[in-house]
Order: sequence, then structure tokens, then C-alpha cells
Amino acid sequence: MRHLVTESSNPASAQIDSLSTSEMLGVINAADQEVALSVQREIPNIAKAVDAVVARMEAGGRLFYLGAGTSGRLGVLDASECPPTFNTPPGLVVGLIAGGDRALRHPIEKAEDDPKQGQQDLTEHHFSASDSVVGIAASGRTPYVLGALAYARSLGGLTIGLSCTTNSEVAAASEIAITPTPGPEVVTGSTRMRAGTATKLVLNMLSTGVMIRLGYVYGNLMVNVQPTNEKLVDRARRIIAGIANVSYEQAALLLNSGGSVRTAIVMQKLGLTRIEAEARLAASKGRLRAALADTK
Repeated sequence: MRHLVTESSNPASAQIDSLSTSEMLGVINAADQEVALSVQREIPNIAKAVDAVVARMEAGGRLFYLGAGTSGRLGVLDASECPPTFNTPPGLVVGLIAGGDRALRHPIEKAEDDPKQGQQDLTEHHFSASDSVVGIAASGRTPYVLGALAYARSLGGLTIGLSCTTNSEVAAASEIAITPTPGPEVVTGSTRMRAGTATKLVLNMLSTGVMIRLGYVYGNLMVNVQPTNEKLVDRARRIIAGIANVSYEQAALLLNSGGSVRTAIVMQKLGLTRIEAEARLAASKGRLRAALADTK
């Protein structure tokens, strides 16, 4: 363990407890500024992962995030944000954490040491060759994650290893390795800090990139948003008004008659009925840009 980057000491914070509060926070902030650059260096590998996951999802596959401790919590967080952001089915992106849901709020540290549990958790969700799994482990050596990756790979599933340590076991066990290395933590071994931030940035890019490629975004607009509260109703109307070039009031009427943002836009832009618009969207696999290909 002492040879892992995530466990090594950061010289810049060696005397952090003797600094003033402002100086202390300055050290943390300076360290954090290196995180985005570590993720930037991994963009080619993140792109490979996005394209590979999209290919699996288009064939009916799902995306799993799996990890222990902070890594597991970040995976569950990203997975849980996909339905409200993109209106994905709840089972399309699944977050699993060692120790189960109780581990989201309570430390169950020993749960990460059991590789069989990683396999079991995937088995309980009927993981198959059409699915993808992102094994998340800052240290790159978590047995729970390694067990899951080995099982997924044995089935022919896509395996992606996300770690913050070079030449890690998780990377070696994965078809695609994503390895941002922001360096030693300000508080030695506290991977909820820089490693956690790097992990969150990568997961943001993975899920958002996948959803953009699947057509859940048009331009930079959330066109699959579901108007389930006042804020989202307003957002949906503004999106329709902007893309279809109609008034806010007309957008409200279109949303009511179309039932969804994308259907309403296709109805207005192409002069179609709701049934015709839904059929056109289905033919374009839900991609609004493709459905509007004949319009400006």
C-alpha cells in the first residue's frame, strides 16, 4: 500500500496543520487545480469508453458503476442523477456499492475486501454480455471491484477500470482503463479529496457523453427533460420555444398536446400530428437532430 500514489505523502501539505486557515485552504485549492489536468490527459480513454458503452446500450445493454467507499458513493450518485436529468429508465444506469445501500451513509469498510461480493452484486442484477461495468477504485486494487470485473469479463461484458494509480490491478483487469493521477492527497490517503474529485469529473463525462451520443441532448439542451415539477415545466416550455421558434404560450400548448418536449418540437417544425411525430422519432431512435434532418 505504501507504494501507491494515493497513499503517499504530499510535500506541499506537510505542515498544513500549522498554517492559518486561509493558507490551509490555499494549499487545498492549489492541489485541486491539478485534478482537471489529470482528467484531461485521459480524454482519449474516456472517449473510447463512451463510444463502447453507447454501442452496448444501442443493442439493449445497461451501464453499471461499481465501487467501495467514496468510489462507490460517487458511482451511485452519478447513476441516480441520470433519470431526473435525461429521463432514462431507472435500470439503465445502475450504481452498486460494497455493503449495499446502507454503505451510502454508514462506513462498512470490510465490505470492499470480498471479491465474491462484487460478482454476487452483478449476478443479482442479471449482468450479461450486453452490459458494461465501470469498476471504480481510487487505489486500483479493491478486491470487491476486481471480483466484479473478472466476473463481467468472463461473461463477455464490457469492463472499464477507473482508478487514480498508475499500473493498477483494476486497469489490468479491464478492457478500457481510465487512470487520472492527480497525485498525493493533501491529507495523506484521504481519497475522497483529489482522487474523489477526479472520479466525479470522469463519471460526469462518461454519463453525459453517453447520453449526448444516444440523443438525449440537442445542442446543449436537455430535450428529454420530463416536466414533473414547476421548474421543469418552465424549462420544457423554454426549450420548445427556443428550438421551434414559437412563443412561450405556444410552447405550453405544444407540450400539452405532444406529451413530451421532443414530440412537441417535431410536431411544430414538421407540421405533423402527435402520432406521426412519435413515429418519426422512433425511426430516428429518439434522436431529435436526426428526426429534424430535413429542416433547418
